[in-house]
Amino acid sequence: MKFDFRDRQRELKLLDKLWKSKHAEFLILYGRRRIGKTTLLSEWIRRNSRRALYWVASSTSAVSQLRSFSQAVYNFSNPDAPAPNTFTYASWEQAFRQIAALAENERLACFIDEFTYLLEVSPETAGQLQNLWDHLLSQRNLFLCLSGSHLGMMKREFLSYQAPLYGRASAQLHLQPLPFGSTARFFPNYSATDRVAIYAIFGGVPAYWERIDPAQNISQNIKSNLLTPNNLLQAEPRLLLQDFVTEPHNYIGILSAIGNGAHTIKDIAALSGLSSGHVTKYLSILTNTGFVERRIPATDRDPSRSGRYHITDPYLRFYFRFLESRQEQLALNIQKQALAEINKHMIDFIGTYTWEELCREWTLRAGAAGELPFLSDTVGSGWNRAAQVDVVGYNSMEKTLILGECKWTRTPNNRKPIVDLIEKKAKNIIPAQGDWQVAFIGFSRAGWTSGAISYLEEINRQPPSGPNWRAYAAQLIDLDQLDRDLQIWTS
Repeated sequence: MKFDFRDRQRELKLLDKLWKSKHAEFLILYGRRRIGKTTLLSEWIRRNSRRALYWVASSTSAVSQLRSFSQAVYNFSNPDAPAPNTFTYASWEQAFRQIAALAENERLACFIDEFTYLLEVSPETAGQLQNLWDHLLSQRNLFLCLSGSHLGMMKREFLSYQAPLYGRASAQLHLQPLPFGSTARFFPNYSATDRVAIYAIFGGVPAYWERIDPAQNISQNIKSNLLTPNNLLQAEPRLLLQDFVTEPHNYIGILSAIGNGAHTIKDIAALSGLSSGHVTKYLSILTNTGFVERRIPATDRDPSRSGRYHITDPYLRFYFRFLESRQEQLALNIQKQALAEINKHMIDFIGTYTWEELCREWTLRAGAAGELPFLSDTVGSGWNRAAQVDVVGYNSMEKTLILGECKWTRTPNNRKPIVDLIEKKAKNIIPAQGDWQVAFIGFSRAGWTSGAISYLEEINRQPPSGPNWRAYAAQLIDLDQLDRDLQIWTS
């Protein structure tokens, strides 16, 4: 389903700000494939009707790249007399000098999309552009934007200290997935529960959302988008990995192990069949490229020996949990078993990953919005040998903690999860040093029973305490409230 452009208001405002500047501006725009970089630039041009030249590089030869850009520049300069098919400037320097001439007396936006394709075949272009920016382009009335999906190359060529263009950009924008709060605007006819399922499967990638048919239920969308032979999303994990590594097999083995519940180096090595040394090496690369993150207990300091590895991208997490091991079935269009497996385990999958992540997001945003008694510096989870807590909001300076329990059940939860959190788990998670104020939150998809509500009222009338802590407040949150709040806070 093709959507009208929506959201990305902060990003559009940044483009507006750079355009309206009285000086030359240089923006580095980067983000993973299909995150919406091209759509963002195209929408800004469409809305503003400004004097903008847009060109997208492709995976072709150096000669073809230069010819294509040359003709785009020439046709922009001469809209009534297009360049012949053979026209090309003699060099990239000559082409960029023409850009400088176009921006000498009037503001010009020049957007070069997928710039990393150009660097792959003409790596010297980065150095040439640096020299031209320093001595010519930065003195023109120019808004230059270079965009790319190859995150490793974008960081290496623009953001690392050794990069030729390091320090030249006046702004950089890492385009992130859309937040869960945006799903209500894209899928107004789906329930909050269904939208959480969509987010658990597809994350916040707009190009994935466009494949969803709102007239179908979630199972039908899974079947039509993910369980058919040769569908595009089956190839997505390898495509994403190939932006960073040339041989993805061992990386796929590690992602598969994590997707199936292995989160420590020891467990990942056992499940993947790789040595711990190789796992450490591959995990370092997967972490640096953003596919994996190493989480430590929110109250720990790094380096911590309690690190656990998690896949960051929801679709990759879903793929390696449910689809990667079923490629032969899917190739033969055998869908029934795969769909049954997904439906059987989807509640646990959402409860373990997406629901907890959304509750942590709510905790962070609620603190910033003044809806919680404490503002957390960081929100994560907490664990040790004695206890595991799903949500831990931590402020080391103020000595405040927010501890939360998350339940993704179809029926309202009784008092037991909150009793366990307050009376058993808290004492094992609260740091031993310092005097702490603690707020407690229960998150439940379907809400809470009258017994749980009565217990909460008792806690708030007579707050419990421990040797070095005292409770400040407690509250219960259900999916409907979390959904409404995140819609407001991310609009």
